[in-house]
Amino acid sequence: MDVRAQVSMVFHLDKCIGCHTCSVACKNIWTDRKGAEYMWWNNVETKPGTGYPTLWEDQEKYKGGWERQNGDLRLKLQNRAGGLANLFHNPHLPTIDDYYEPWTYRYGDLFTAPEGDDQPTARPISMIDGEPVDIEAGPNWDDDLSGSPIYAKNDPNFESITDEERRQLFELERLVFFYLPRICNHCVNPGCVAACPAGAIYKRGEDGIVLTSQEKCRAWRMCISGCPYKKVYFNWATGKSEKCILCYPRLETGQAPACFHSCVGRIRYLGVLLYDAERIEAAAKVTDAQLVEAQRAMILDPFDADVRAGARANGIPDAMLDAAQKSPVYRFVKTYQLALPLHAEFRTLPMLFYVPPLLPVVGARENGAYRVAADFFSSLESARVPIRYMAKLFAAGNEAEVIAVYRRLIAVRAYKRAEAVGDIAPEAISEALAEAGITPDEAEAIYHLTSMATFDERFVIPPLAREVNIEATLDPFTHKPHAGFGFNQSLDRE
Repeated sequence: MDVRAQVSMVFHLDKCIGCHTCSVACKNIWTDRKGAEYMWWNNVETKPGTGYPTLWEDQEKYKGGWERQNGDLRLKLQNRAGGLANLFHNPHLPTIDDYYEPWTYRYGDLFTAPEGDDQPTARPISMIDGEPVDIEAGPNWDDDLSGSPIYAKNDPNFESITDEERRQLFELERLVFFYLPRICNHCVNPGCVAACPAGAIYKRGEDGIVLTSQEKCRAWRMCISGCPYKKVYFNWATGKSEKCILCYPRLETGQAPACFHSCVGRIRYLGVLLYDAERIEAAAKVTDAQLVEAQRAMILDPFDADVRAGARANGIPDAMLDAAQKSPVYRFVKTYQLALPLHAEFRTLPMLFYVPPLLPVVGARENGAYRVAADFFSSLESARVPIRYMAKLFAAGNEAEVIAVYRRLIAVRAYKRAEAVGDIAPEAISEALAEAGITPDEAEAIYHLTSMATFDERFVIPPLAREVNIEATLDPFTHKPHAGFGFNQSLDRE
């Protein structure tokens, strides 16, 4: 057992209101500069929809992530020979049209326009070459367009649903959308790291944060294609790749990342997970139906004495272990099994998990009349978004995993409704809890975690003690990293 620590995240999608406050906070801190205008390390997408960059989920187009081939794991992008052949031309890169050409306005026209009867306007111009542009796309261009024939109906996840489900999804009365905030997943098996010919992208040993060395980057841009989530960007001004750094300077001073701290809906949770690095390859090689459970099995119990001993042997400090015991991410992912990885079939073992949204049917047209649904809080059978769609998004197509999550969410809602309103029979509540596999105490704990958690309960930030980690990995005689030490992988890259 090779115990490692990972700073991990959970996003609760039932609570996201799509305000983009997180995106703006990140943009103001990290990407408000030349060459990074089009970068949105944090973006919020409307689902169903095509996302940002357009159709990023289509790996037949972009070749991101990993795939199983004859029982082995290989990059979908290329092998070593293919990487050499495409070194100076990567055919699977998103183009500027897949993102958008960043623009500003020629504001001087407002002040220099001659007097006249017409209202002067500021013409949009490209922030890249300064030429006039027609604005045709943007990072949240498809906001709230769940019923549009251009955006929502081109969602790659629709390939798994039937024509009837698709038709129902786009009925005006059943029209539905939800918001999907996305940042770098800081994966355990990152495709971007494996795809980089220069070894410029690395995973910090002490906390699992994936970073790009600006000194080593040689602008091959294989990392952009290798990341199936398209969360690595190329800075056209500096000639270097950049990505979300999980605000590690803030984490190292005990502060939550900017997008977490600014979240209006309080949908974000952050904490430490312990995992067994010896299981990474095996977990990534299983069939699609087994991916979620295999990744969950990698996550270790921070209360287990053997796990704690293995962690200490790898140099993980007790303060980190204590934080792992209080981690809300552990409870969401492992204890209650409510949070699932986004597109587990990419096999990168992402460390950002999502609680799927439970969307009620408010009403539907019957015999020419619009009727409000009797079960306003929804049941699993009447969910407006087909289970098959959610399974494609969050469980590599395994509907059983999504159904199990929804049964728990519905049971908690019914339990709290019975407590507050009293219109559900106790026998029905007991049956719902038993079917979901949770006790009344667990239902109360889930309710508290999702609805009433305080700032300190949502963000359990471990003391990273980066300077101690660096000193601990250096040989006292050679002042070089100890060979084979668990925390030496980031030292030679800084």
